[in-house]
Amino acid sequence: MHTVVIQHPLAQCHLAAIRAVDTPSHQFRRHLNLLARMLFLEATRELTLQETTVQTPLAQTPGVILARPMVFVPILRAGLGMLDGILPLMPEATVAHVGIKRNEETALPQPYYANLPASLASAEVFLLDPMLATGGSACEGVRQLKAAGARKITMICVVSCPEGLAALDKAHPDVPVYTAAIDQGLNERSYIVPGLGDAGDRYFGTC
Repeated sequence: MHTVVIQHPLAQCHLAAIRAVDTPSHQFRRHLNLLARMLFLEATRELTLQETTVQTPLAQTPGVILARPMVFVPILRAGLGMLDGILPLMPEATVAHVGIKRNEETALPQPYYANLPASLASAEVFLLDPMLATGGSACEGVRQLKAAGARKITMICVVSCPEGLAALDKAHPDVPVYTAAIDQGLNERSYIVPGLGDAGDRYFGTC
């Protein structure tokens, strides 16, 4: 599995801000949005382009367009925070949703909702979730996307850990991962350490 850790200085500054326990929700949102945007830009560096001709006010000139449409798939609910940062870059993209919650006793994923378009097979699909912890939600999300026809899937997360990366690699070695950090590992409750806490609660102010 291809894993890319984004080491850009600005990305790491945004990461430090969202890790800090005293960062208020409105600032957490801002930094998460901006960091998600930087991760997305790196994840799309190798997109296939199609040549075209553009008419400027003065003359025609060669240009390019994306060869395939984009579909963004945030894992509810924390993935919505990443979507908020990415969607302004590609407002014409399709937005799908998958709802997967973690059973707090078993740490296993529990899918509860999915709304996926019929165009997945022809699209560049980006699965969005701030945390790649046990890998259960990511593996289940990818499974659902593949079952619905997706062929090109990229996982974008803010923080990952060796356990989650190993689980995703075992289940879906064809899915690349773009992340801002590979943390130490999981604690006894299967939370990433040092991590950043519950991304959904911190983003929506419900912690």
